[in-house]
Amino acid sequence: MASIRPYIQIARPDHWIKNVFMIPGVILALFGDRSIDIVSSLPRLALGIFAVCLAASSNYVINEILDAPSDRHHPDKKNRPVASGEVRLSIGYAEWILLGLASLAIAWQINRPFFLATLLLLIMGLLYNVRPIRLKDVPYLDVLSESVNNPIRLVLGWYAISTDQRVILSAVLSYWMLGAFLMAVKRYAEYRHIGSAAVASSYRKSFGHYNDQRLLTSIIYYVTAFGMFGGIFLIRYHIELILSIPLIAGFIAYYLHLGFQENSPVQYPEQLYRFKGFVIYTTLSFFAVLGLLFVHWPIIDELFRPSFP
Repeated sequence: MASIRPYIQIARPDHWIKNVFMIPGVILALFGDRSIDIVSSLPRLALGIFAVCLAASSNYVINEILDAPSDRHHPDKKNRPVASGEVRLSIGYAEWILLGLASLAIAWQINRPFFLATLLLLIMGLLYNVRPIRLKDVPYLDVLSESVNNPIRLVLGWYAISTDQRVILSAVLSYWMLGAFLMAVKRYAEYRHIGSAAVASSYRKSFGHYNDQRLLTSIIYYVTAFGMFGGIFLIRYHIELILSIPLIAGFIAYYLHLGFQENSPVQYPEQLYRFKGFVIYTTLSFFAVLGLLFVHWPIIDELFRPSFP
């Protein structure tokens, strides 16, 4: 079992928690089509989540293999299985291919849109990691190309229970910009934790361009774009969500607060469950937004109705 452990580690099953980002897609599908029977859709949804977990693990494996040389310059990541020499590369590459093929085989059983979205998730893993493109080395595109996995997961959640082709574009773009905000805060926390511009650029090529000011500027851009695209969705589809703005703003502020901490926990988002205050606030906010999405209060329409032609 000791020899198998590194290969399990590079698949990062502990990161599967990130696939909760599929849930908003499921909710939006239910919001858009009230005729969907969620109970009868649960087996297909569970199968879809498993397919996405395998696709994510395939991307994690190729990431670990190709990042090993730079990981050796990171104070913590130098101990990863590939960087520390615990993984035979030929087996690692085979694991990457098999996980990807398995995810596609399962995705095909769900429906064609779900299969195509799963394939796109795998393609983005290649574009992000593999030379000569390797988007993770390009400033700003590193954040945008990794965070695009969030709207892909939203689409996957949608198609796991629905075959409706009309995914709401404003929701997808808003979700992308929220993911970019979260990722940019992670980059900022990593940059500060490393503490040396030279070491940071050795670990991640894009850090050769970044500094505190540029990273903070990008954070402001992404969170502003998130708010504006989210506002378009709110105005066009469900004005009652305007009541959730204070909660969403609180989430942004809370996450930034964590990002500014010394050795910030946002460097490892999959471990944020350990911060009970943040988890409680995020959970309560999520259910508040969920509740608002499925209620209609005419008084809100009256209060926010345009007062000019």
